[in-house]
Amino acid sequence: MTQDNLRNVTLQQMEALIHLVEERSFSAAAKKMFLTQPSLTKHVKNMEEAVGARIVNRESRGVTLTPEGKILYDYARRIIVLLEDARDKIARVRENQSGDIYIGASTIPATYILPILMSAFRRDHPEIRLHVRMGDSDETIEAILNSHVEIGFIGKKPPAGRLEAQTLWKDKMVLAAPASHPWARGSHVRLAELSKEPLVVRERGSATREALENCLKENGLPGLAGMCIAAELGSSEAVKEAVLAGLGVSVLSAYAITRELRGGLLVEVPLRGCKLDRHFYLIRRRHFNAMQHHRLFLDFVARYRPTLEPGSETSGDRKGKRG
Repeated sequence: MTQDNLRNVTLQQMEALIHLVEERSFSAAAKKMFLTQPSLTKHVKNMEEAVGARIVNRESRGVTLTPEGKILYDYARRIIVLLEDARDKIARVRENQSGDIYIGASTIPATYILPILMSAFRRDHPEIRLHVRMGDSDETIEAILNSHVEIGFIGKKPPAGRLEAQTLWKDKMVLAAPASHPWARGSHVRLAELSKEPLVVRERGSATREALENCLKENGLPGLAGMCIAAELGSSEAVKEAVLAGLGVSVLSAYAITRELRGGLLVEVPLRGCKLDRHFYLIRRRHFNAMQHHRLFLDFVARYRPTLEPGSETSGDRKGKRG
């Protein structure tokens, strides 16, 4: 016998030996395993070839084990018990409602939607811990693909391939200006006017920036290259503060400026010829192995509706303030 030959012993052969010892008969053991008697006999013969010795004595009163067979039977029992223990532990993990979930999110959902969602979810499932890593949409996609996070929330649909995307909540993108801006007293502006105005934009990789660029190109403009860029900033909060400070105007998610619109600090300026509505998406690897605590969270997200519906309260506030 060589070590390599012993490695050829299969789990089914081990089970055949165990049943043979317990039933003390080839026919009874074969019936227990739903095999034919020749198949079970073949399993035992293959084990004997791997061991290089006879492992079973065939006697008139039944079967007994040789010394080599007793050693193999003892280890076979241990291996099968360990496998059954592993199966039970895996089942308990899958049924367990506790655990950690690692989430990646672009700035709008991470800042304005997920905190409220997570608070509501935790009231029902305090034993599930949520960890959020914020970046722009492209960074979140990369974090999912590189297995740094398990579930992502972004503002653009990812390219088809290894990721699975689920459409979630609608987002209204608005052109925001300070309440003191001349545009606050008008009815709308055109893209030609916007191209001459200092504009504060998000960084490359941001879905907010991409939505604006797509709108400009759909209207025959050369994207942001044809705009008067006053600053490029790395978060919606930074962009909002820059607009409030008078650095320029900007296109932002309605989620990011709800309080400022209600408080009259910013106004929503209708942008003629440019529809900027979009959706947020939940993304995960196509073959993501979801456990019970993941499924609970995913089901909660599918049912969840953000407290702000963009385009309703914000538009009402704007109309009331601008007449």
